[in-house]
Amino acid sequence: MPDNLVLNKKLIESIYKTISEYHEKYLKQFGVKLPKLYASKGKFTKDALVLVYLTYNYPKTRKVSKEELTKFVRDYYPNTNDVQQARHLGAQAGWWIVAGGRDNIVFKIKRGSYQLYTLEQPYPGFKRGHRITETEDWDEIKERYNFRCATCGSQEGKPHFHWPATKTILQKSHMDPNKPLVAGNIIPQCQKCNRADRNRWVYDEKGRVIKLADANFVKNFDKDVRKKIYKILNKEFEVKYFNSKK
Repeated sequence: MPDNLVLNKKLIESIYKTISEYHEKYLKQFGVKLPKLYASKGKFTKDALVLVYLTYNYPKTRKVSKEELTKFVRDYYPNTNDVQQARHLGAQAGWWIVAGGRDNIVFKIKRGSYQLYTLEQPYPGFKRGHRITETEDWDEIKERYNFRCATCGSQEGKPHFHWPATKTILQKSHMDPNKPLVAGNIIPQCQKCNRADRNRWVYDEKGRVIKLADANFVKNFDKDVRKKIYKILNKEFEVKYFNSKK
């Protein structure tokens, strides 16, 4: 396989047709948007060019550096300085493109490189429309998270990532347990994540911990951590009786 692919117009159109067929069958239902092949004046779009390049010889895709992608796109857009489409098509647009240097579970590739993993599943954690709108419809919420736990990624009805002998069951979970379980405060979590951390943490839309929900949980931290927290709070609130001795 050469380091740099040479794709003519006919081959680009053929690969794009394959992408379109997979998109219609597997990805459209998740809200993944298919980029247009042509822009104004009959030019290929940058998004389509990058997606086609990464899809070459699918399903046996290859690792592609950003420099290689940029060189390819410059054949059509000579003034292109830095191609960002691979990253945007991935986590933001829903195409499962693995970016090097990130912690991922499917490919190990170097930073600055990309590889298309599959055209049959959206990027894990991709949410329809990218932004989660407020809704209480449980089925709709689960669909927007691709029927996966927002925290650990385990998929509903399938073996749990960390407990393979356990079937994943998704439950309604508070983003902030100090607020009611209503629209705008609901994320899907598996039974393991929901039960283990219930009422302790505040989560963002991606299921990541962003702060404590219950200050009393600090008592469960080890002594050194509690001391550090105490010093931080003392400095902020200027408690006069603070003992600075270790």
